[in-house]
Formats: sequence, structure tokens, C-alpha cells
Amino acid sequence: MNVLLLLTIILFILMVLIGGKKGVRSFFSLFLNFGVVFLTILFMLDPQSNTVIVTLVACVMISCINLFYINEVNGPTITAFISTLLTIIILLSFIHIVTEYTMIQGFGEEEIEELSIFSFYVGVDFVKIAAAVIIMSAIGAMMDVAISITTSMHEIFHHNPLLGKKDLFRSGLSVGRDILGTDTNTLFFAFFGSYLGLLIWFKDLSYSFGEVINSKVFSAEMITILCSGIGIALVIPIAAWMSAYSLTRTKEKSEHM
Repeated sequence: MNVLLLLTIILFILMVLIGGKKGVRSFFSLFLNFGVVFLTILFMLDPQSNTVIVTLVACVMISCINLFYINEVNGPTITAFISTLLTIIILLSFIHIVTEYTMIQGFGEEEIEELSIFSFYVGVDFVKIAAAVIIMSAIGAMMDVAISITTSMHEIFHHNPLLGKKDLFRSGLSVGRDILGTDTNTLFFAFFGSYLGLLIWFKDLSYSFGEVINSKVFSAEMITILCSGIGIALVIPIAAWMSAYSLTRTKEKSEHM
């Protein structure tokens, strides 16, 4: 049996046993997300397409799959969805400026040898591509933080409906602080795990610390981690405020009825 098929079956069985119906939806969401990413790449390769718009549409679709398809449409998922999109819109402009001035777009020296037989004149703005890559790398972590905060705040409000907007907001920030460190470190170790071979190669080539830090490949990944961390930090107060506002407003409406 093919190893990929065997691992897929094992993953499916575990997700069904542990997650039940939600586990089944989570499993199929992996393929839906893959389809969205594949279509996004196809649209980005079209010189006539706007990479920023394509990225935003892809983020909306991925957010809908991971929030609404898996967790269904309810108060926490709607709040998490809006919070994630607001953070992405804020972050996208900032990331575009960062990628343009740091010039991390394109390929580094270490990648040129393998790509030398291909043409680089593809008619695509690599600055926008670099910004899109960072956003797509960060969206998963931002959704995770947003849904964790909104569901926690709904549970807190359910058990203590007398809490005001400020107290709810502080509770959301408290939950977010606990998540912030672990999610940021997850991104950090994901980089070192995926680029461990490159770091060993740097060592074999006797790169100095300055050469490693200034290499385009390393810098691009570190900027991706830092920008993703900024996105995680931004989504915490946004999700906390929106959730506090939504919960207290719903309570006020129910009282006036």
C-alpha cells in the first residue's frame, strides 16, 4: 500500500474516533483548503490578475472552510471570521511595504542553481507574491487564535452574564496572552523544522553568522515569522473587542424586547 494512502487512512481514523462528525469535517477540510490554495496559485500566475485581491478572496474562502464548515455558523465563528478578515486587511498593507523595502521577493543564491534552467520572465509581481505567501502562512494561526478567544469569551459570558464590556474584553485579552506565546513559538519551530537542511548546508559551507542572517532565504523566512507573529498579536485585541461588543449588544437587545 502506498505510504501516503496509509498515513491518510490512519489520520482519518484518528480524526473520526477523536473528533466524531467534526473530525470528519476537519479531515475533508484539508482537501478543500488544498483546492483553494491550488486555485489561488493558478490565478496568481495570470499576469492580468490582481495578486492582492486573489489573496483576500483565498483568505475569505479558507476562513469560511475552517470556521463555518468545521464549526458551523454561530456567534463565536462569525466573530472569529470578521476578526480574522479585519486583521488580514490591516496586515496586508503593512506586509506589502515590508516586502518591497526589504527586497525578499524572488529567489536567493542558494536556490538559483536548481532554477537556472527556467525562465524568470513570467510577468508576475514577486513583491505581491511574497506578501501573499506571508499572509497565507499566517492565516491558519490567526484563525486558531481568533476562534480560541471568541469561544472562550462566549463560555465565560454564558456562566457570568453580568460581566460588562470592559470586563469581557479583559478576559479575552487574558486568554489571548496565554495563546500568544505558544502560537508564536509554533511558527518559529515550524521554520526551523522545515529549513533544518538549509541551516546544516549553511554550516557545511562555513557561512558566518552575518552571512546566514543576511541571506535572502533566511531573511525571508524570519520576516514571514515576524509578520505572522504581528498578525497573531493584532488579532487578539480585535477578536476580544468584537466578541465583547457582540455579546453585550445581544444581551442589551434581549433585555429591551
